[in-house]
Amino acid sequence: MQPFVVSVILNTNRRDDTLACLESLRQNTYPNHHVIVLDNHSTDGSVKTIQTDFPEVEIVELADNRGYAGNNNVGIAAAMSMGADWIFVLNEDTILAPDCLERLVEVGVSDSTIGIVGPTVYHYAAPGVIQCAGGMLGPNWDSIMLGRDEPDCGQFPDVRPVEWIMGCGILVRREVIEQVGMIDERYFYFWEETEWCIRASRAGWKVMHVPQARMWHKGITPNHTPKPSVTYYATRNRLLTLSKHHAPAVVKVRVWGQMARILASWTVRPRWRNMAEHRNAMLHGIIDFLRHRWGPMVA
Repeated sequence: MQPFVVSVILNTNRRDDTLACLESLRQNTYPNHHVIVLDNHSTDGSVKTIQTDFPEVEIVELADNRGYAGNNNVGIAAAMSMGADWIFVLNEDTILAPDCLERLVEVGVSDSTIGIVGPTVYHYAAPGVIQCAGGMLGPNWDSIMLGRDEPDCGQFPDVRPVEWIMGCGILVRREVIEQVGMIDERYFYFWEETEWCIRASRAGWKVMHVPQARMWHKGITPNHTPKPSVTYYATRNRLLTLSKHHAPAVVKVRVWGQMARILASWTVRPRWRNMAEHRNAMLHGIIDFLRHRWGPMVA
């Protein structure tokens, strides 16, 4: 009997993207599969259209907005309750190759110590260019996307361990969630999948990148420049991760020094005057971390 996989997709007024994602899932070759769409108060007709075009898809209408982390936890809990062996947390703006899920599951079940697997993610706008081939933590606990913006020339030929999987498509074994819990809702958005993978690794589970499993993601373009809100969440949640997982003191010192230098540069150097919003967002993130303010950013 093949493992039962439940895909969890969060939709907020992204009807067309969600429909395209669901169509790619419908074309997938893995048979023992169920899809849950979590709808976050969409007003674009998403629910009605999905019900009409994809009657096999289960729709859960969310009561309140708990961010990427909390909203997906609703779907993860639902998947667990229906007996899922693996839960596939998937962004609505992704397109999967027909054999993507089958290849991920094949690797996942090949070793009982593998807890999390993920595909090679490509830029939708540049289909042959890698967005993320798994991730690693740098010496200062930077969240590093491997292969980012590189044309795929076969540089990642083999299944291999990584330290984290990009959250737009992350397949997690049921027993991992039973052991380490769901996504930490304090993060709200950004860094949450990295921390989830760190938690799993520290509990003894392997995190694996499967290069032959392919997915295309619309949410980030090559040479993407994040919004100030991303700077806020990246700052606050990186510091939360350092604290939660007891990073070595030398790492904490380097990170705080790095942030101080960036803030100073964005403040006094004329060439960085256009970074004022990001400077303010970083400072806001630091202050909220120190005050233990989690969840959504509040102005």
